Parts: sequence; C-alpha cells; structure tokens
Amino acid sequence: MGSAREQDIKHILLTEQQISDKLDELAAQIDADYADRDVLLVGVLKGAVMVMADLSRKLKHTRTSMDWMAVSSYGSGTKSSGVVRILKDLDADLTGRHVLIVEDIIDSGLTLSWLISNLRSRGVASIEVAAMLRKPDAAKVEVDVKYIGFDIPNEFVVGYGLDYAEQYRSLPYVGTLAPHVYEG
Repeated sequence: MGSAREQDIKHILLTEQQISDKLDELAAQIDADYADRDVLLVGVLKGAVMVMADLSRKLKHTRTSMDWMAVSSYGSGTKSSGVVRILKDLDADLTGRHVLIVEDIIDSGLTLSWLISNLRSRGVASIEVAAMLRKPDAAKVEVDVKYIGFDIPNEFVVGYGLDYAEQYRSLPYVGTLAPHVYEG
C-alpha cells in the first residue's frame, strides 16, 4: 500500500475484482427479472454513485433510466433514528414505473424502509432494492432486499462510495479504517 490514503486502510474486506464479479452476477439476475422492461434506477446520494454507475453499465437486457435522491436521517451522531428529510427529490414521475432502488450499504434499514414506503405511495408498478453491502447484525427493521451483493460484519467500512468525513469514497475496494484515522 503506497499512498497515505491507502495506509489509512486496516484491512481490505472486498477487492475490486470481487465487487466486479458480484455486480456481473447481480446484473444477470436483474436482466432476467426485468428483461425488455423499462426500469427506473433510483440512487441515494452520495454513497450509491459507484454502484449505480457500474451496475447500470453491466445491464444488457434491461432498459434503464436513472434518477437520484438525497436524504438526511436524524439521530445522535452515527445512529439513524429513521426520521428522514428529503434534501433532493426525484425528478421523475413514478406513476406506473418499475423502480429499483440502488444502495451502497444497508445497516439499520430505517432510512431504506422509509424510502420504500415513500416511493411506493407515489403509484409505482413495482419497487425492489439492490444493495452492494448489507450488515445483518446492524438491522433495526426488516427490509425486503431482492438483490444483495455481500453480507458484511457490523464494522465501519469505506471505499466504493462509502466515506469517512467525505474521504475514501473513490477507493476501488471496500476496507476497514485503521484506528489512527478516527481516534486521532
């Protein structure tokens, strides 16, 4: 590991190749399920940017368009309360649309649960979720996620869209931070 940024990584949990292979697998499943249908991919900013870009390029038989939401959930520090405020809403009308929410990571599930309810109330034809990562041990609410990349331990991870203080998002892999980063 050469760069200062890479020296901040304690352990690589998922390599760039593992992520790419899993996205191939998820794209094949999505293509089979949505073949020849129009699907609106909904990304949640900012974390889902990498997953959305890579997944959408791997879809071969699904006609897709993209839209983005930014939401803020309130709670103490890093803990989500499930109380959500929309900072940027979708531009698209969802009436009669097949919607696939694309997420980088699901931990408590509280924000995602709120988001599914909110989008479902807009008259969608269908709504499903694709998430690159899920932390089953952090779940506070049961969320039905149709497409899951990897279940990971309940640790703080960065890379591939995930940040710590807006840093590390552009790493091509997912790793855990070295303690000196957040303790110092």
